[in-house]
Amino acid sequence: MLRRRAQAALVLAVLCLLAPAACGYGSRAKDADTARIAPGAERIEGLDSVRIGYFANLTHATALVGKQKGFFQKALGATEAKYATFNAGPSEIEALNSGSLDIGWIGPSPAINGFTKSRGKNLRIIGGAAAGGVKLVVDPEKITSLDDVKGKKIATPQLGNTQDVAFLNWAAERGWRVDAQSGKGDVSVVRTDNKVTPDAYKSGSIDGAWVPEPTASKLVAEGGKVLLDEKTLWPDGTFVITNIIVSQKFLTAHPRAVRAVLQASVDTNRWIHAHPARAKAAANEQLAADAGKALPDRVLDPAWQSIDFTDDPLAATLRAEAAHAVKAGLLDEPDLTGIYDLTLLNQVLKAAGRGPVDDAGLGVT
Repeated sequence: MLRRRAQAALVLAVLCLLAPAACGYGSRAKDADTARIAPGAERIEGLDSVRIGYFANLTHATALVGKQKGFFQKALGATEAKYATFNAGPSEIEALNSGSLDIGWIGPSPAINGFTKSRGKNLRIIGGAAAGGVKLVVDPEKITSLDDVKGKKIATPQLGNTQDVAFLNWAAERGWRVDAQSGKGDVSVVRTDNKVTPDAYKSGSIDGAWVPEPTASKLVAEGGKVLLDEKTLWPDGTFVITNIIVSQKFLTAHPRAVRAVLQASVDTNRWIHAHPARAKAAANEQLAADAGKALPDRVLDPAWQSIDFTDDPLAATLRAEAAHAVKAGLLDEPDLTGIYDLTLLNQVLKAAGRGPVDDAGLGVT
């Protein structure tokens, strides 16, 4: 009996060597290996680590996939890639300002607010990450047309956030009056955390929501209907949803490390476009690790389809979003000159045989 067990163990060991995926390893083990510091690697500019921030959200999938597949660690050599997740833009900006974060993935509104409140001294936008992925989803039993939105309760994620500004601007263009601070008016704007919005929808306390993915697809899975895709409101159907920012102090002191992270971001986006199914799975796996729960396919698949991953920060659309915030009374007329420094990104793109991206006249002078 003992001899048979020993023989069986030997056979199993041989099979695992020949086909590791059959023994619970496979791609997962390979992915984990890529995130480790390679033997013989050297630190960049003598740095022990680079601290990278992002949201556990599909619109930050470049960061999710780059971490999961080890692109950042590979680019940084023996300098450790350390990660921090955030739930809201203001907390990420605070971490950047305090020096506990070096580089982050973030939406355009908090980037604008962070830049203007510091009078242009705390951050730069150094690259793009994602575009699109925002929809107006409604209860089809209460709202059947765009005109029906008037008089209804529509959720946005947070006062003054990117989607809140977009909805207020859309409502104003339809001639509806809404007080931006209170959310009261011809349509009621209910500021609701994205984590809570699906439950608010199910309870009937809101009639719809102007939200990013995957919250939009979660609402559709609960019976909601996409009434409007924000892409249709923009020239060429594209607008920035996620950018890459860096502390100005860190950018000045460690340009090689910043370029390494940008190289990793560009490599990650290229890999996402080349392997969309694998990239989607990698993003979902990292979401599960960060948020404690993976997205079901009925939410993940449509959400992933609606997001465009791009290295271009789409600076002209950020300028427009700032103008929308001013129009809504949520932002004083800002001077955004210097909010972008795309020098290192354009170096990375040139090395890859690609053309430069534009800062819409808002670059460093």
